[in-house]
Amino acid sequence: MAIVDILKEKAIPYGIEISEDLGKKLEIYGELLKDWNSKINLTAITDDEGIAVKHFLDCLLVTKSAEFNSGMKVIDVGTGAGFPGLVIAAAYPEVQVTLLDSTGKKLKAVQDMAEKMGVTNAEVVHMRAEDAGKNPDFREKYDFATARAVAELKVLSEYTLPFVKKGGTFLSLKGATAIEEISTGEKAVQILGGKIEGVDEFSLPSGDKRAIIKVKKISQTSAKYPRPSAQIAKKPL
Repeated sequence: MAIVDILKEKAIPYGIEISEDLGKKLEIYGELLKDWNSKINLTAITDDEGIAVKHFLDCLLVTKSAEFNSGMKVIDVGTGAGFPGLVIAAAYPEVQVTLLDSTGKKLKAVQDMAEKMGVTNAEVVHMRAEDAGKNPDFREKYDFATARAVAELKVLSEYTLPFVKKGGTFLSLKGATAIEEISTGEKAVQILGGKIEGVDEFSLPSGDKRAIIKVKKISQTSAKYPRPSAQIAKKPL
């Protein structure tokens, strides 16, 4: 069974419909992901069902937690192999998506995959998040920031919230530790101008627990954030 056929079947209970256009793009993505992964380490998940469920369906769950409208801007911080940013770009051609990562090799793969998928609304940016977060071209310019499996919320918030405009939202894609991370990360979120609005919890067909923490940006982030990465790691907010 093709990756997209697995995805279509597994997405039904979640109320997620895979259009013909999105299906074609994701089928190409899945095949290219396997090809690129033979050259550089992008993912440990390389079987078709794993790609369909643990990558594509997992990323599409953000559509249950947020509404992406035409003209909106999204930044995916630490995009890695393009998750969830490239999936969002494929699903919403009218939304502008920035795929940010500090690893050039991964971005080369992501750029190639985006081009061959026919995704024209995504740009790759090779920068460290703490540098881009200080850059006026990126700072507080986005309706949404996303991050998947990058760091704990108390650390991750400092890398992501500086990108989000007032009134925008940071969507943190997490696993089973989400509730614990909310309790330890709430202080950092508040310092950075955010407020935890809630968490949407899911179980994938595989049984793996997933959660999306929704952080609303209610005030501007102080100019002193983000700090250098060494400081963020040594002394989280």
